Amino acid sequence: MKAAFVEWEAIRAARGARASAVPGVAPGLYVCGSLAGLAQPCVAIVGTRAASRTGQSLTCRVAAELARAGVSIISGLALGIDGAAHEGALDGGGRTIGILGGGHARFFPQRNRALAERMLQSGGAVCSPYERDRAAMPHQFLERNGIVAALSDAVVVVEAPSRSGALNTATWAAGRIPVLVFPGDVDRRNVAGCLALIRDGATLVRDANDILQEVRVEMPSDTPLELHFEARDPVQQAILTALETEPLTDDQLIDCIGCNASTVFVALTELELVGAIQRLDGGTFAQR
Repeated sequence: MKAAFVEWEAIRAARGARASAVPGVAPGLYVCGSLAGLAQPCVAIVGTRAASRTGQSLTCRVAAELARAGVSIISGLALGIDGAAHEGALDGGGRTIGILGGGHARFFPQRNRALAERMLQSGGAVCSPYERDRAAMPHQFLERNGIVAALSDAVVVVEAPSRSGALNTATWAAGRIPVLVFPGDVDRRNVAGCLALIRDGATLVRDANDILQEVRVEMPSDTPLELHFEARDPVQQAILTALETEPLTDDQLIDCIGCNASTVFVALTELELVGAIQRLDGGTFAQR
């Protein structure tokens, strides 16, 4: 996975009017793929790794319905509910962004590697606040949870026991964005954390429609955002000039411009974030 480091300033630009909702949890993110989905309403869906079939089925269905409504799905690429959320977004033809608890070269869990590749092929992204060779450590998943919440307009919790990373994500979100929770049978261990969140003031939801009503975010305009700082960046200007005649791949742009790969990847990501270019099928980029 090729990853470019994107500073929070560029991420805030993608979030538009919701810029203040992105705290400086990390200096930036190492991004593989496209962050263009951040310009849409974003909902995080999180829950236990040891999810039931019912919980995974519900998550997949809800994520697909949200994706069809134009919502980007954010989650942590873990097994269980996280993976089902990403799968559902893909089933719904939407964009989904996964946040890792370690570096890209130490991808974890390996069982979701193929899922991550499909996310990238569908216009989504796999991101990490950590350098590519950093191993995933327990405390880093707590920081990862904060980033999942920071990129979202609401956090939805599905199947969380009383000790769950999903509850940590809800804590990051509390008081800043809505925390929405699916209830469950009081005798089931996997929903004890969900019931506790509802008891403490989180909003009970039953389906995707309930979530859409809670996330009162104006859908993005089809008009690309105007560029303000690109004209001062020679690499971005060179990319825009190179794309005036025909779509090009990132490797072709690197050869054409003569800059190192990392510089070009960052410039491409920032141009895509502000709507100046678009990623086409076949891995090429074109001006909008």
